[in-house]
Amino acid sequence: MSIIELAWPLLFPAIAAIIAIIHIHLRHHHGAQALETFLMWQIAVGLGLGYLYAGVGHLFVADKVAESIGWPVGSPFQREVGMWDAAMGIVGLLCLKFRDTGFWTATVIGTGIFSVSAGFGHVYEMVVNGNYAPDNVGPVMYMDILYPVFLIALLWLLHRKRSEETDRR
Repeated sequence: MSIIELAWPLLFPAIAAIIAIIHIHLRHHHGAQALETFLMWQIAVGLGLGYLYAGVGHLFVADKVAESIGWPVGSPFQREVGMWDAAMGIVGLLCLKFRDTGFWTATVIGTGIFSVSAGFGHVYEMVVNGNYAPDNVGPVMYMDILYPVFLIALLWLLHRKRSEETDRR
């Protein structure tokens, strides 16, 4: 397995951070506006494109993905996971259009519940079944658990920052 195949879960959040930093710098955003811009790109690119990429993998190279996770090849379950991932990726991308924190919150919570559950599923497979396949115990497992927590923290910080800025007015 190549370093790119192993590190792909980190790729989209890193790209999102770069885009956000450039956007914030070019638009001279500060405070809540800068945080909102950073969060928007994390949800759209980090989550949205990341899930879309995962969906494409589960749908179009299902056997290769199954092997990398330590799952049996040929399972129709791959289609279900692929469709979920693709659908949630599209919802993440829609956060560029619907710039409402209510929509963003629903997106993060919905994908977060699935993602954290999948992450703990990876832990279970590792502990109970000895599944140490690279995409079961590698960066995918950590990102499944930690990235939703990161996005929820950003949402909380944005809410707090907006409240502080409103109170100062």
